[in-house]
Amino acid sequence: MTSSELWSRATAERYDAEEAETSSAAALEPTLAFLAELAGGGRALEFAIGTGRVGVPLRERGVPVVGIELSEHMAAVLRRKVDEDTLPVVIGDMATTIVPGEFSLVYLVYNTITNLLTQDEQVECFRNASRHLEPGGRFVIELGVPPLRFLPPGQVAVPFDVSERHLGFDTFDLVEQVLVSHHFTREDGDGRYRRDASRHRYAWPAELDLMARIAGLEKERRVADWHGAPFAQDSPKHVSVWRKPA
Repeated sequence: MTSSELWSRATAERYDAEEAETSSAAALEPTLAFLAELAGGGRALEFAIGTGRVGVPLRERGVPVVGIELSEHMAAVLRRKVDEDTLPVVIGDMATTIVPGEFSLVYLVYNTITNLLTQDEQVECFRNASRHLEPGGRFVIELGVPPLRFLPPGQVAVPFDVSERHLGFDTFDLVEQVLVSHHFTREDGDGRYRRDASRHRYAWPAELDLMARIAGLEKERRVADWHGAPFAQDSPKHVSVWRKPA
């Protein structure tokens, strides 16, 4: 077991509804096209597959997908969409869990590597990806760039969403390199707000490149989004690809 916080049944049950916008066919198309091209007709392994927001439509696109998921509750929601023979899922953490066979693609989307709360565990995640890749295979991570430039001296919080139904902000521990995402979500019907919070270890792009080198992977490219826009100093996130040498 890693330091990742475990998703509860209640969180898993409402996850798809809360991520409906990012789960639409239009929103997912660039992600699926990017990953399918890298898979190149081979098998794909998704770390932290969750409810299958990406893995299920990628499988429907013709890419054989296997998943690793820490939360049994999240995996149970996925299982309502697709059976085990079509999309196998192994319950376990993404830093140490092994599944049979080799893959042309291992991927980790939506900031999920930050669920591992120590640098050592994040390094082990890279090593686990390398362990599963066939020679020439790729490891892909989608991750936000830490928004520390928005922190003036003495401020510890940065808002990331202020809308009618949701208030979200991150607080930062700059010494431990950990942020806490705070969410206040208005419940339908009664006007009350539900409060949730989750811890994450943020990491810089250059730090990930060093983790990849430790795991025997070489950086192939880094872009600003799934459309392939150039990554620049003001990009809020990146999609990075590392390759296992042939």
